[in-house]
Order: sequence, then structure tokens, then C-alpha cells
Amino acid sequence: MSDSSLAEARMSMTHPRPAAPSPSTWSIVGSGLVALAVAMGIGRFAFTPLMPLMIRDGALDAVEGVEWAAANYAGYLIGALTASWFSRDPRRGLILSLGGVALTTLAMAEVGAMPSALYGALLRGAAGVFSAWSLVCASSWCLAELARLRAGRLGSWIYTGVGLGVAFAGVLAWLGGRQPAHWLWAELGLVASAGALLVWALSRGQSSPRAERSSPEAAAAGAPGRRGGQWALVICYGTFGFGYILPATFLPAMARELAPDPLVFGLTWPLFGLTAALSVAVVSRSLPSVSRRRLWALAQAAMALGAALPVMVPALWAVAASAVLVGSSFMVATMAGLQLARAARPDNPTPLLARMTSAFAVGQIGGPLLVRAIGAGRFAGWDALSVSGAIAALLLAITALWLWREGRPSADPGTRV
Repeated sequence: MSDSSLAEARMSMTHPRPAAPSPSTWSIVGSGLVALAVAMGIGRFAFTPLMPLMIRDGALDAVEGVEWAAANYAGYLIGALTASWFSRDPRRGLILSLGGVALTTLAMAEVGAMPSALYGALLRGAAGVFSAWSLVCASSWCLAELARLRAGRLGSWIYTGVGLGVAFAGVLAWLGGRQPAHWLWAELGLVASAGALLVWALSRGQSSPRAERSSPEAAAAGAPGRRGGQWALVICYGTFGFGYILPATFLPAMARELAPDPLVFGLTWPLFGLTAALSVAVVSRSLPSVSRRRLWALAQAAMALGAALPVMVPALWAVAASAVLVGSSFMVATMAGLQLARAARPDNPTPLLARMTSAFAVGQIGGPLLVRAIGAGRFAGWDALSVSGAIAALLLAITALWLWREGRPSADPGTRV
């Protein structure tokens, strides 16, 4: 054997090349994508475009709609706090939670026939629990399995599922708006059931050993100040939850005030979901080796602009631009944040993922509560939604600056996640 061949052999042993994607790899990516589309696009967010149709059909009123949304937020927090139960077997937690999403979605079709509004609130709360479990377990299991197969670069693709699920539910509500709302819930429930079965089939036989640390992950996990760095990620992720929920909750209402035609304002939610899916796909393909902290910083900055724009410019184009900015950034921030959690704790990321998701849930509960606490009062001519949006934009901008500073190569050893 020649000297050059020996040198090449030694290099391949010390720096193994990433393995080509195998059928098993694509099964894991497909499982994660479909799981997040079902759990988040249907279980978490389908109520947003369907609530106006349920009010139209007399299945609930506006006050009950707010209460059911709050129940979903609270359920999401409970799910995030308890997701660490599945740290030993996240795949099992994923299958269980997807089954729960399917059942609660199907049960929503019967809300109008029930004498008590408490039934709907309980269902939305349970859907929030199952959605949080699904997000944490899908991130933990899929990213660990892809790392084990030396295909960690493909982990970003599973987060396109959230945007695709949101867009699907929004388009279904937009195109099928003449149907009774309970028909749409039944259709979504059948889709969620099929998705849960598909994830179960794709993930069967996939082993779940704890992935070995890659050298960048080990460096990130062993960096000085690791504990403080992890809590800083939790705070930034909680700020993200507070900042994103305001436009995500009130953009359709803002658009409706400016354009009462449902064929116009009804496009807000599909646009939000479509830009979310496209942004993750573009980042996954074009920026696979960019610092996750700097990527998150850019997403947080775009979200800050999206939160501020409708406050500063009360026009339909500003609401549409906000939908694009927030929609295109919220899943990039989710992806980057959860990948950083995976890099910080490659041996067992589920507890850190659960803490970050809990902080996110607290933040998203705090947003509407702040709007309600301010009430009908006005400050410097701004109403409650404008004041809350300005506070959200400021906090998002501050955390974006911190993430950008910490994203320097010397401060971010786990650049490639």
C-alpha cells in the first residue's frame, strides 16, 4: 500500500465521513416530519382557523373560544413540565401522544352536541398536553437517532412538518369553510389518525440507544459555564414564546378589521404556515453549518420586526408582512433552539428540551394575559395590543443581540448541530 493510501486510511479512521442517507435515515426524518405536522399543525394550531367557523355554527361563543385557547396553552405547559417522563423511551412517548392528538381531534367533532362547554375546554387542554409531549419526544428521539446514524444534518428537516401542518389545517378551513365546523374537525381527526399510524409504521424496529457524542457536541456540553448557558437558552426560548404568541394569536383578527372579506383575511393562517415550512426548508438546505445561536438570533430579530410592524403601521400590508416575518422565523427559532439543546446534552437532551418547552409555554400564556391585564386602557395613545406588541418586540430584540454575541465561533463550539 502506498504512503498516500496509508495517509488516506488514517484520515478516514480519525475523521469518518458522514454516512450516505439510508432508508432507515429517511424513515426517521419522515417520522419526525409527520409527527410534528400532526401534533402541532392539527393538535396545537387547528383551533385558530376553526374557531370563527364554530362561532358561526353556534358551537361556542367568543368568550368560550378564548377560554378554550387558554386551556390549550395551560395543557401545553403541563405537557412540557411532564415530558421528561419519557426520557428513557421518547419514541414510546411520541406514539402515545400522537394517538392522544388523534382522539382529541376526533372528539372535537362532537362538541356541539355536548350540553356543557367544559367538554371543549377539557379537550383543548388535553390536546395541548399531547402536543407538547410530541414536540419534545420527536425532537429527542429523531435527533438522537439521526446523530447515531451520522446524519444529524438532516435533523432540521423534521421541523418543516409544523409549518406544513399549519398550512394544511388553514387551507382546509379556508377552502372548506362552507362545511359545518364539526365536519372539518372529523376530517382533521381522520388525517391525524392516519399520521399517527404512519409514524408508528415508519419508526418500528428503529433502535433507541443514546447517541455517542460527536466532538462538537462534546465541546458544547463540556464548555465552561454550561449550566448558566443552558438557563440562558431557556430564558431566550421563553421570550420567544411570549413574542411570537401575540401576532400568532391576533393577526387574523387584525386582518379581519382591515379586510372583512373572509377570502382575504382567511389567507393569513395558510400564509403563516407556508412561510414557516419554506423557511425551515431553505435554512436546512442552504445554511446547514451556520452557528445555531446566530441563526436563532436572526430569527428572533425578524420576529421582533414582525411584532412591531402592525403596531407602528396599521395597514393590511403591514399585517401581511408580519405574518411572513413571524411565520418564517418562529420555526427557525424552534429548530435552532431545540438543536442547541440537543448539542448541550447529547447524552440525554429530553430534560433540557422539556425545560425550554416549559419556558416557551409560560411565555405564550403571559402574552394574552398581559393584553387582558392592560384591558381597555391606553398608554400614549396605544391600546393593550399595541403596548404588548411593543414590549414583545423589545424583549425579542434584546435576546437576539445576546444570541448573536454568544454565536461567535469561540463562544459557540457546537456550531454545526
